[in-house]
Amino acid sequence: MRAMQLLAPRRVEELPLSLTTLPDPIPGEGEVLIAVRACGACHTDLHTVEGDLDLPRLPIVPGHQVVGTIASVGPGADRFRVGDRVGAAWLYGSCGKCRFCRGRRENLCIAGRYRGLQEDGGYAELALARSDFAFPLPEGFTDIEAAPLLCAGIIGYRALRKTRTRFGDVLGLYGFGASAHVTIQVALQEGIEVFVFSRSEEHLAHARSLGAAWTGRAEEEAPKKLDAAICFAPAGSLVPQILRALDRGGRLALAGVTMTRIPALDYDRDLYHEREIVSVANFTRRDAEELLALAGDIPLRTDVETHPLEHANEVLLRMKKSRINGAAVLTIG
Repeated sequence: MRAMQLLAPRRVEELPLSLTTLPDPIPGEGEVLIAVRACGACHTDLHTVEGDLDLPRLPIVPGHQVVGTIASVGPGADRFRVGDRVGAAWLYGSCGKCRFCRGRRENLCIAGRYRGLQEDGGYAELALARSDFAFPLPEGFTDIEAAPLLCAGIIGYRALRKTRTRFGDVLGLYGFGASAHVTIQVALQEGIEVFVFSRSEEHLAHARSLGAAWTGRAEEEAPKKLDAAICFAPAGSLVPQILRALDRGGRLALAGVTMTRIPALDYDRDLYHEREIVSVANFTRRDAEELLALAGDIPLRTDVETHPLEHANEVLLRMKKSRINGAAVLTIG
């Protein structure tokens, strides 16, 4: 099979991914083999190839927003049949036995394995998945439209739930890329007013087109205090600014898999009056199932630009420079 493989982390400007031919994977116990048709490109992929995340194995194939059809099934993988369309996401699998897994919080499993980190991902013509961590996809979405739901959508959905926002609340979204452009649609459907903060005028225009009530830069004062906020940007320097934009009792969810250093906080100015900060770690299968059901019901719209597999380096560079409006997807099959 063809794949874009990372041999060693380097700045994406140095084109760290190499197009190569690898042996076709063979599904083991409880696994399925997916013939990949599309794979979304994610900021986590950028962090992987540039070495912002510790890499437990090299070489590795990135990509964790995988859409395709079942090509073959391993022993005991009886959830799906050959030809079924499925999606696979960042969490490859968990132990199923620890207190986190037993409590349906498999996103916190210490033995969790992740696609594009411990396991090869979807920047390839074929990809393995555990059948219990693969998901049927909603009707009405093409393969390309469905791909961003499998990380951008799920993580944004989990972050939104972590804010505990309700009808009539004001939510701030900091950074407006692939995840935020899905999250805003869910929030608006639930009667939440959304303000969007970004450095990119193109991203702010995109937010307004999707229904943002107000847009501006992070240093600008919004027309109202925020009841909650989600920070999608991996910039720790934003945290004090966001906390000061929150009303009393406000909650800030940090949605990135990594973040630059957070400056020292002033307790009275930034945190007092029961302001809270919570991180968002990965996702649970319940998050994925709920988001994919909502995607068909609302229905969500994913704004996507497509590129061939061999252009993966260039796509990640465009992402690094904030030149992608919505989501980017690699077309493969």
